[in-house]
Amino acid sequence: MRDVAVIGYGLTKFGELWKTPLRDLFAEAAAACLEDSGIERKQLQSAYIGCMTSGLFNGQEHLASLLCDYAGLSGLAATRVESACASGGAAFRAAYLEVASGASDFVMAGGVEKMNDGADATYCLSTAADQEYEVYHGITFPGLYAMIAHAHMHKYGTTPEQLAAVAVKNHRNGAKNPYAQFPMEITEQTVLGAVRVAEPLGLFDCSPVTDGAACVMLCPADVARELGKPVIRVIGSGHATDTIALHDRADFAAVPVVGIAARRAFAQAGITIGDVDFCEVHDCFTIAEIVCTEELGLFERGRGGPAAMDGLTALDGKSPVNTSGGLKSKGHPVGATGVAQIAELLMQLSGRAGDRQLASPRIGLAQNMGGSGGSCTVHILEVAS
Repeated sequence: MRDVAVIGYGLTKFGELWKTPLRDLFAEAAAACLEDSGIERKQLQSAYIGCMTSGLFNGQEHLASLLCDYAGLSGLAATRVESACASGGAAFRAAYLEVASGASDFVMAGGVEKMNDGADATYCLSTAADQEYEVYHGITFPGLYAMIAHAHMHKYGTTPEQLAAVAVKNHRNGAKNPYAQFPMEITEQTVLGAVRVAEPLGLFDCSPVTDGAACVMLCPADVARELGKPVIRVIGSGHATDTIALHDRADFAAVPVVGIAARRAFAQAGITIGDVDFCEVHDCFTIAEIVCTEELGLFERGRGGPAAMDGLTALDGKSPVNTSGGLKSKGHPVGATGVAQIAELLMQLSGRAGDRQLASPRIGLAQNMGGSGGSCTVHILEVAS
C-alpha cells in the first residue's frame, strides 16, 4: 500500500440553496477542488461521489454520469457511493484505497445532497432506518436519537444542559466558518427554550436540512511532495457496519459501530486517541456528539456530557471537537458531510482554517456515521514530518 495524501478541497456554501440545482452544487465544489489542488481535469483518473438519496430528494439517479458530465469531467471513471449519512466517508475511503493500491494517482472524493427541492425530508431520511420494524411504526430519526438520549440520561445522568453545551459550542465554532449554514452564536437558554422536536431534543439539538457539496483530492504522498504541497497523509481508515435497527442493540446508550471503525483506523495508524489533536464528529443530534466522543475513547462512558459542559471540547479545550461547527451549525447535506469533515481536517492541518485555526495541530480524526449507527467510517490524517 502506498502512502496517500490529501492535497486540495472544494466546498460550496451550505444552506437552503433554492436557486442552485444538484448538478451545479457538485460542479462548483469539483472546480474549486481542482483549482485548490493545482490539478488539471485531464490528470484526474477517477472519482467517488457520496450521495444518500438523490432519487427521492430530486428524482435523479445515475448520478456519477450526470455530475461528471456537467462538471466537465465526461469520460472519467466515476462511481456513486451510498451509505446513508456516511456516504461521504465511504466515498473518501474508496478513493483512498484506489490511490493506496497503486491503481490511480489522482482520485477525487466528493459528496453532494440537495435536500430542499420540495421532497419530504423526514420521509427521505427515514429510508436510512429499518422500514419494516421502525419507520412503519412511526419512528423518525429525531425519535431514535431521543431514545438514545433518554437511555444515556437514565444510565449516566446526562442532563439537558450538557446537551445544550454541545449546541452552544458548535455554533460558536460555526460562527467562524464562512461555509456554515447557521454561522451565529446561541446561548444555553436558546437551546433549552426552543420548541421540542422529540423530547428531550429541541430544535437546537438537531442538525438542519441542508443543500451542499464537498470534494477533496487524493494522490500518492511522494507526488504531493513533488507538487510542493503540504503533505497531509491518510494514516488510518476504518469502516464498519452494525444493526440498522436500534432495538437490536444491547445498549441504547452506546453506538458500537463507532468504536469498531475507530479501532480499525487506530490499528492501521499505530496510534491511540491520545495522539489525536482534534476531531470532526458526526453530531447529527447533540446526544450523537456525546456518545461518539465516548465511543472514540476521548472520554469514559458517561463523561461525554460533562466534558462538553466543562469546555474540554471547545476550540481552546484539551480535545477540540467539531472546529468546523459540525453538522449542527455548518449544516448536514447528508451525502457531502463526510467529505466536508475531511476538508476541515485538511484546512486545520495545513493552517488554512481562518479564525477557527488551532495552534499547530498535527493529527486530526473524522468520524462519519450512517443512520442511528448502522454504518460508520473513521479517518485519521497527519502532517508528514
